[in-house]
Amino acid sequence: MKLRRNNLLPLRFDPSGAMNISHGIDAAQISALMPNLGGIRDSMMTTELEMLAGEKPIPPEMEPLDAGFVQMPAKLLAEYEANRHGSELGRLFQRATHLHKIVDRVVVLGIGGSYMGAKAILESCCQPYWNELSRGDRGSKPRMYFEGNNVDNDASQSLLHLLDAHKNKPAITELERWALVVISKSGGTLETAAAFRQFLAALEVSTGGDRQKLVELLVPVTGLGGKLHKMVSELGVTDVYPVPDGVGGRCSVLSAVGLVPAAMLGVNVIELLQGAVAMTEHFHTAKPEENIVLQFVAANHLLEKHRGVNIRVMSVWSKALESFGMWYDQLSAESLGKNLMGFTPLTTLNTRDLHSRHQQHQQGKRDKVFNNIIVDEYRFDALPIGKRDADADSLNEIAEKTLPEVMQAAIEGTNQALREDGRPSTNLFVPRVDELHMGQLFQMMMLATAVEGRLMGINPYGQPGVESYKKNMNRLLGRK
Repeated sequence: MKLRRNNLLPLRFDPSGAMNISHGIDAAQISALMPNLGGIRDSMMTTELEMLAGEKPIPPEMEPLDAGFVQMPAKLLAEYEANRHGSELGRLFQRATHLHKIVDRVVVLGIGGSYMGAKAILESCCQPYWNELSRGDRGSKPRMYFEGNNVDNDASQSLLHLLDAHKNKPAITELERWALVVISKSGGTLETAAAFRQFLAALEVSTGGDRQKLVELLVPVTGLGGKLHKMVSELGVTDVYPVPDGVGGRCSVLSAVGLVPAAMLGVNVIELLQGAVAMTEHFHTAKPEENIVLQFVAANHLLEKHRGVNIRVMSVWSKALESFGMWYDQLSAESLGKNLMGFTPLTTLNTRDLHSRHQQHQQGKRDKVFNNIIVDEYRFDALPIGKRDADADSLNEIAEKTLPEVMQAAIEGTNQALREDGRPSTNLFVPRVDELHMGQLFQMMMLATAVEGRLMGINPYGQPGVESYKKNMNRLLGRK
């Protein structure tokens, strides 16, 4: 599969909005931190990978060691290049192509990292309002819906109604037919397991009790030894995609966990992985002063350490990146919120949230840094405001201005206001919101989170706090 565009451009990071002697940090502090960050980088690219490969023992304090995400994109691409049909990607592409022909909707069941990355890929790499487009405008690719991430009765019932489950009859045409992707490493997470029972029952009705059709429309992504794998095996499903060992759920977006839904949507998975490989290579080889991952970690960590900035606002300036921000919220919160440490992540979508949260951000407590994610080039042609003979709204004076120009003015005006009020900010520039550059962005944030965890002296993998709520919920439901 060839690249549609052979012009991957690097992401760019500008911390100048945080460089201020009165309320921010300075270049000397960043320089002083770089030897430490460089050592962590080197350990991640050598020692930790050797431990994962079994070449060195893993000390107890580093368990779990879910650092397999670092080399996973390169591994998947190499396997595909060596075996186009038998590799994981090869099988995935064949399955997706087949389903494109026979279904118009796909339901993805999963919670946390089992769905958030896939949702971020949908919103960033597909057209806005994807599910509202006609089948022709979607290139015969399916609509996609996400459930199993909550126990919301009305949401589940509404989706089942949309799938015509209430009609209690088999689907006949591809416009009526739907497929079910279920993602869970163990199959033991209650929210997803309960949804799987409910939607599996609906799929059995939709396929008219035909077990072969059911197997054709059911796509599991799971581990080898869990409850979900056992359940789908009993149904006769053999085409199962792996949740890889050594890769935690929140770092699994570029594994089958995120790539199966992406392929269903027709997203260019090869470009997504190539973008991630390019970021890993940059992380591994770039000098610390030019390394975007280390620079991002340094600016944010030093603001927290020296200025008490313990809320990080990921301020995204494109609707296509809102779910990416929510994915990063989970990544950073579960990785770094341990041992009475860790910042609070918060995603805002601008300019929308300038009219809701920004008053507090501008003049509330000085406990926040604003990490802007700014898109250089938009997917569609620039839309001008337009001129009207009746100028009651007084917009004719800027009638020739386009929405990207208005957005740029909003970004610059907001950053200026933050500087004047002593609020630190940084800018992360994304050349385009497409597969190549989203691959870079996903990998950058996973690498940065792992680096900062090691810098803080904690294990960035595992999420013991999440397990506590699960145990309590199951006990209250009377489960053993």
